[in-house]
Amino acid sequence: MHFKEVNKDRIPQHVAIIMDGNGRWAEQHGLDRIFGHKEGVEAVRSVVEGAGEIGIQYLTLYAFSTENWNRPKDEVDALMGLLVRAIVAETENLHKNNVSLRAIGDLASMPVEVQQNLEGAITRTAENTGLRLVLALSYSGRWEIVEAVKKMANELKNAKIDKSELNEELIGKYLPTFGLPDPELLIRTGGEYRVSNFLLWQIAYTELYFTQKLWPDYRKEDLFEAVNDFQTRERRFGKTSEQIRI
Repeated sequence: MHFKEVNKDRIPQHVAIIMDGNGRWAEQHGLDRIFGHKEGVEAVRSVVEGAGEIGIQYLTLYAFSTENWNRPKDEVDALMGLLVRAIVAETENLHKNNVSLRAIGDLASMPVEVQQNLEGAITRTAENTGLRLVLALSYSGRWEIVEAVKKMANELKNAKIDKSELNEELIGKYLPTFGLPDPELLIRTGGEYRVSNFLLWQIAYTELYFTQKLWPDYRKEDLFEAVNDFQTRERRFGKTSEQIRI
């Protein structure tokens, strides 16, 4: 599908993607799993380009979950090395295309080299005004909620906030996604039908889109197909169809 075929009047402001299928792609091609992750970088490049073409404002990619640390050490080490190289290689391209970079997750748990390169890329692109690209690294929805509860409990204890102030808006301020709109569309590749601990608080009313295509084969044309599907849906937020049409 070409980007010109997408209705520019109904573009989701924020799209989130669970990039699944790298390992299975590699196995299908008789390769080590790390080769799937390498091919996945090209998919990221294409999707970021496509998001910018159709005017998506925020794109959040689930790059590495807290559970992924439990994978074989060789794979994790190789993936961390690949992440460093990818950040370094893509920073100038992001900057050239007016993309700003942000990261969410337990970043302190990442290798120092990853942290340094990530910080450099974020600083380099900070003033850009186009697509906001968010990488979820060492991230999980439950992790961020637990961290938010800890911060709120500490501030309640120190009388910085009062329990009467506790509401959805306040809780949102303690999450690492504060300042980002909730995703309107969540895409998962790889043929699985679950959200895998991703943005649990934020996707309460998000439209879900699943595709059988493995992430290394995913391209911006596939993103356009997902957005086109999103545009056919009626988002009611608990109301009836009649109320929405008034």
